[in-house]
Amino acid sequence: MATRSVLTGAALLLLASANCWSSGMQTVPDGYTKVAREHGVPPEALYSVALQESSRTLPRGVRPWPWTLNVAGKGYRYKTRLDAWQALQVFMKTHSLKRIDVGIAQVNLGWNGDHFTSTWEALDPYTNLNAAAVILRECWDRKPGSWLDAAGCYHHPAGGQAAARYRSFIRTKLATLQSPPSQPAPVDNSPAPAPVQLADNAPVPAATSNTGFVWIEPRSPRP
Repeated sequence: MATRSVLTGAALLLLASANCWSSGMQTVPDGYTKVAREHGVPPEALYSVALQESSRTLPRGVRPWPWTLNVAGKGYRYKTRLDAWQALQVFMKTHSLKRIDVGIAQVNLGWNGDHFTSTWEALDPYTNLNAAAVILRECWDRKPGSWLDAAGCYHHPAGGQAAARYRSFIRTKLATLQSPPSQPAPVDNSPAPAPVQLADNAPVPAATSNTGFVWIEPRSPRP
């Protein structure tokens, strides 16, 4: 997100179901569907944003990649969460937070860092997606009628050509997706935890996370 801006252990946030191949239509992975419906956002909209923000070519095709940073308009993808976090600490010393986007949905630390208690947490795929879903829903609530417009707002709230271009990108992503089964979308209104200073973030072991969602590193393609 250039301006303002998982599943249980038995499944992967990164990978879609077994019949999602890069040459055909994708289905929205269950983790994205769960997060989106918690906030009253169409799963296709949230997944399309993640695809646009952090895609990487993997054995099953192009998928969002959580260990992604964008600094001053340049994208960086890292092998592990720790690698991304360590690079982020360096970038934060030389760039304004408003020039840094993090994670699977590229949430901007300057404009939306209050969604996280630390930069380590900001790289958690589940937490990052929840922040993105909240921002998308807020964009919709400000101007209901089009989730494409909400996506444009997610990228560039001021609108204009940048938002219009982003809407076009999201429309292209949406055309590659199959819709998940329709279900009610409960909205979680529980208060967010109070944020701490983003500079005060030592990494914590992933096992201490209480989200119930686990990221599993993708396997290398078999020879």
